[in-house]
Amino acid sequence: MKIALVQVASPDSESQIDRIKRVERTLLGITDADLIVLPELWSAGYFHFDDYDSLAETLDGPTVTMCAQVASKLRVHLHLGSIIEKSGSGELSNTSIMLGPDGTIVHTYRKIHVFGYQSKEATLLTAGSSLPVAELSFGKVSGITCYDLRFPGLWMELSTRGADIVIVPAAWPAARREHWRLLTTARAVEHQIFVIACNASGTQEGVDLGGHSRVVDPAGNVLVEAGHDEGVVFIDIEPAQVQEVRQEFPVIKDRLSDYAELTS
Repeated sequence: MKIALVQVASPDSESQIDRIKRVERTLLGITDADLIVLPELWSAGYFHFDDYDSLAETLDGPTVTMCAQVASKLRVHLHLGSIIEKSGSGELSNTSIMLGPDGTIVHTYRKIHVFGYQSKEATLLTAGSSLPVAELSFGKVSGITCYDLRFPGLWMELSTRGADIVIVPAAWPAARREHWRLLTTARAVEHQIFVIACNASGTQEGVDLGGHSRVVDPAGNVLVEAGHDEGVVFIDIEPAQVQEVRQEFPVIKDRLSDYAELTS
């Protein structure tokens, strides 16, 4: 299957609606992918904290609607990154969404580890409480978001639940780019899965985003890595490689199911 990683900048001077229209034009130019992936909160801009309430939307809001139309038109799976989702009670969450080739939602995930370091996300957003894995035509797929990369227990649970592919939309700053590279590779190796990680680029509220979206295979090989700027990169993967790697080097089979049972 062919994957397209769409690295997007969200400049302060650009409105949410204008950015949605601009990204729509980019997406419609991708005519030969099976899966398209976008970054975290690209339509709102992750670091535009003071505008979170006004930029929030529902699952039938402008970002999801545009992406659903594109997915349906191109007949592709489209992971739209994430949106600031507003619930009926007014709570906000950082919600990632996967759309199927007919434009319907096939997977949602509300970010569990909301970020507090030099960020207002932890005070503005409500953390999620579910960890779904969707069985799609090309494998068992889950999505987590940005900061979740740093929590190995979450990833162990994903592989325990059968995930073959984990999609990671992010707004990871350039200042910690080497952590981004290290952790995306480590998670792929630890759990023998494909990690498809799409990061934001450009500058938001004075923060330089890291770019370098990448795909890492279950043996830890970096199959593709973007540069610092906006753009689209493509890579072909073979989902069956997950089972091949796990059979040849059975780390998943050999690990304990509960390390808390070990005596101290």
